[in-house]
Amino acid sequence: MPSLSSFTDPKAYHILSYGTLLGSTLFQTFLAGPVAFWCLPRPQFSTLQQKIFPPFFTSQTLLPIILALTWPGEKIAGAAGIGLLRKDAGWRGLLEDANIWPALLPIALMFGTAISNLVVLGPATTKVMRERKGQETRDGKKYYDPGEKSAEMQRLNSSFSMLHGLSSSSNLVGLGAMLFYAAVLAEKL
Repeated sequence: MPSLSSFTDPKAYHILSYGTLLGSTLFQTFLAGPVAFWCLPRPQFSTLQQKIFPPFFTSQTLLPIILALTWPGEKIAGAAGIGLLRKDAGWRGLLEDANIWPALLPIALMFGTAISNLVVLGPATTKVMRERKGQETRDGKKYYDPGEKSAEMQRLNSSFSMLHGLSSSSNLVGLGAMLFYAAVLAEKL
């Protein structure tokens, strides 16, 4: 019969949180987002992304916090078979000199890139999308229709491209930190 001790071991929650964070990021970035872009008309794609991104960025922000709180630390020598005896575990353990570069920095990057998308880049991008929709009404054509664009539409398209690029770059930096952290985690556990 399996042991129930894993339910009380923060290490289990650390692994589940990391797997959820990495898996959801890979899924949204490289599968769900691109497939939706290719398969949906642009208005429906925009509506879908506006609904998906807030909970996606929220989970990307909360999961690094859980990673910090459940940092596994080091096994105590002679504590074989007892998973709960660990030193420098939890968020305080991340502040130890030996953990700052390999663990605290990537977790902080994961959190920082996610919260920037949640509170700054995501809302700013959505605001520009709404402004662009209003400008389409005034111009009588879609932002992606061929031909000349009004000066205001050109400005909005440029703003959207910049914000979208910053958000995508932020997401990729966070993903890079997640992948780097995988090697650290493999050594720890």
